[in-house]
Amino acid sequence: MIKWIWSYIRKYRFLMALGLSLSVVVAAVNMVNPLVTGTIVDRVIRGGEHSILLKLILIMICTTLGKSVIRYLYQVIFEHCSQNIIRNMREDLYAHIQTLDFSWYDKSPSGNIMTLLTSDLDKVRHFVAWVMYQILENVLVYVFSIITLSSINWKLTLAFLIIAPPVLILIHKFKKHIRPAHLKVRDQFAVLNTRVGENIEGNRVVKAFVREQHEISRFDEDNEKFRQVSVDNADVKVKYTPWIDALTGVLPVILIIFGGYLVINNEMTIGQLVTFNGLMWAFTQPISMFGLLVDNTQNFYASGDRLYELWNNKAKIKTKENAVVKAREDFKGKVEFKNVSFKFDETYVLKNVSFKIKPGQTVGILGPTGSGKTTIANLLCRYYDATEGSVLIDDVDVRDYNLQNLRQNVGITMQEVFLFSDTVEGNIAFGNNDASFEEVEKAAELARVKEFIPDLTDGYDTVVGERGVGLSGGQKQRIALARLFLSNPKVMILDDTTSAVDIETEEKIRMSIKEQSKGHTTFIISHRVSSFENCDVILVIKDGKIFESGNHEKLVSNRGYYYEVWAEQNGIDTDKKIKA
Repeated sequence: MIKWIWSYIRKYRFLMALGLSLSVVVAAVNMVNPLVTGTIVDRVIRGGEHSILLKLILIMICTTLGKSVIRYLYQVIFEHCSQNIIRNMREDLYAHIQTLDFSWYDKSPSGNIMTLLTSDLDKVRHFVAWVMYQILENVLVYVFSIITLSSINWKLTLAFLIIAPPVLILIHKFKKHIRPAHLKVRDQFAVLNTRVGENIEGNRVVKAFVREQHEISRFDEDNEKFRQVSVDNADVKVKYTPWIDALTGVLPVILIIFGGYLVINNEMTIGQLVTFNGLMWAFTQPISMFGLLVDNTQNFYASGDRLYELWNNKAKIKTKENAVVKAREDFKGKVEFKNVSFKFDETYVLKNVSFKIKPGQTVGILGPTGSGKTTIANLLCRYYDATEGSVLIDDVDVRDYNLQNLRQNVGITMQEVFLFSDTVEGNIAFGNNDASFEEVEKAAELARVKEFIPDLTDGYDTVVGERGVGLSGGQKQRIALARLFLSNPKVMILDDTTSAVDIETEEKIRMSIKEQSKGHTTFIISHRVSSFENCDVILVIKDGKIFESGNHEKLVSNRGYYYEVWAEQNGIDTDKKIKA
């Protein structure tokens, strides 16, 4: 994890080295004023050397001003470096997330991802911007103060150091217990974020089923868990920091008793005692800060580990070396499944599925919910890889294609339509950023989007809102269909594209699909038999297997599952029951 983060710091290492060097200067300069103060007491007040007073005061003023300027400079340096480092890390992590498979997203709550890219990254930024130089500065202040005071009186310095061993033991124990506590806080915070995100996204469902109180209770439960782990985290700090503070509180007592004894016995001067008093903060502050710095460091490690775990998730579905890349005009659209089986979480969704589709054919896929229809589409786009068997396009295994090249030529409208918080035009043009407005308008006309454009406030410039809030399900489906038409892939997959539109609109869309599918291989997945009116081949999927196949007339004459669905949807009596 440290090596990974260092790879981002390396670019700014010279600038940060300059900042650390300046902090070393500040740590050393901190010794000057207490020494000057002691000199004033011994030589000016007690010795009567009044002529040097102005010189000594100027030294103190210049030291104070110089220290402030240098401190300002290195704080600006570290803040600048930390913001750039985190920007680069965030960009790389976001780009990395884009490469991960559907299987990773299936198991990764969105709240956890948001927490990683915001709160956890900020912990890393805080470490780089503040904790790093504070560790160095406090260690050096402590070391320089020991050297300085030892040169004045080693006995009193040794007495001050009595508290060091017990403090180090406490800090070691504190470090051991605080890191797991931080991890629990980060994990529960991610759970809380996920809960909030789900409820903001699903607020209409919550209100529709009057489940507000239930969701409030669930949130309160997660919030209570977050409170508890936060309290446990605080308890670890409370357990150790008071003891550290108590030990540092012993130093003034040692100074008065033992320091006074040394002055009485003429082993120290009053000025030297004043210097010790002036540098007592150099003993107490680093010791007090060590607890805070250990806490911040462990917080950094907890967040760094989580971020590095995200970075270490690698895509299983990726482009192999020497992958096949085809120009769009070279794609023919021939599709073949050879003994394909696919299992999800150890459960087979498809079992030994085989079929061949000629270029330019339109294929209908029908079957009960959960039968594996959408899985066929996912395997064609290579969102998942087949567990057994091969999926071929133009006689080439999809695993041998360049992934981006494959998906540019195999397009899909998914069951769950997703629209971005953008204009209607922007959502349609998402699949082809180079498209002109005329091309967008043509695709919108084909998908029957143009029919409801006049009803929108700003026409094509209307911002649809997050996930298409404000549009009906049918309107969102038509925009998604227009997006597919505009991208114009060689193989088109329409997964339940017209489920939310009325019968009249569906008929118009079917005509558009017929027109658009000329020269394209088209898969239509639907529960409506009417959607298969123009299909050359219809596949009936049940229990992950091809139950029937053929054209409409053949399947109706077979009097099987397809016939039962067709009869029921057309109001034709049949003594058979649909087995779903």
